[in-house]
Amino acid sequence: MACTIVLAPEAVEDLDSLEASLRAEVKDALRRFLRYEPDRTSKSRIKRLRGMSRPQYRLRVGDVRVFYDISDDVVEILTIVPKSAVLEWLERLGRKR
Repeated sequence: MACTIVLAPEAVEDLDSLEASLRAEVKDALRRFLRYEPDRTSKSRIKRLRGMSRPQYRLRVGDVRVFYDISDDVVEILTIVPKSAVLEWLERLGRKR
């Protein structure tokens, strides 16, 4: 069963701020990896975040990281940030268990 992918307002802004080629790559990755098995972890692409209640998962797309939560059949994209800004974002908006 296909999941519905919903972008938070911050994620929409993040996506719009990317250059066109990277934006297309991220959109393709969202469809390919999150539509049917968003919780299927791998060594490098999708990671379940330990010790975090929000966000639950991280998707790697080149030098960009997509943080998201899963609820039933809805994948909520919280943010799309460059790798260099990940720690700052997690400290500011991530919630630990």
